[in-house]
Amino acid sequence: MIATPKFPEKMTAAAYLQWEERQELRYEYIDGEVIAMTGGTLPHNDIALNFYSLLRPHLKKRGCRVNVSDVKVQGKANRRYFYPDLVVSCHPEDLKARKWIQYPKVIVEVLSPSTSSYDSKEKLKYYRQIPSLEEYILLDSEHIYVELYQRQTGEMWGYRDFGVDDTLVIPSIEFEWAVADIYADVILAAENSE
Repeated sequence: MIATPKFPEKMTAAAYLQWEERQELRYEYIDGEVIAMTGGTLPHNDIALNFYSLLRPHLKKRGCRVNVSDVKVQGKANRRYFYPDLVVSCHPEDLKARKWIQYPKVIVEVLSPSTSSYDSKEKLKYYRQIPSLEEYILLDSEHIYVELYQRQTGEMWGYRDFGVDDTLVIPSIEFEWAVADIYADVILAAENSE
């Protein structure tokens, strides 16, 4: 999803949760700020669905769940709530959850030109503060390019990028797949300009 400008007034988390439940659109909540989430492009959607369709059968066998963009993730209780493009959790509480995911293991954001900076800077900072999170993955929607941030020891996070000929490896869920398959049948900007 794509973030749009913030609301002028701050809200408490309780007010946000009550208000947002009645909205047609989805809104993220970060430390009192409410941010509207708008729809993405066709490539954005295709990439997210391709990745979901690869992850789901793999995770089902492991007793984990993967959800797409309409599922809220609680980043910090009563402080932050997000709508990532994909979220993976294997935590027993999340497997039976009905409102939001509290213990994400992997979070995936599909980048678009308008959200690239926000997702790779601010959201990276917020997501790294989630104790259960092992990997944060960014998928470019304009070119075949994947970035993986992986929790190391303590506060340290590792980084690795992947191109069209690489295999994406997500260690925490023992997942390996060709990057090209994540982008299968997606019309990218470079192809569209020819």
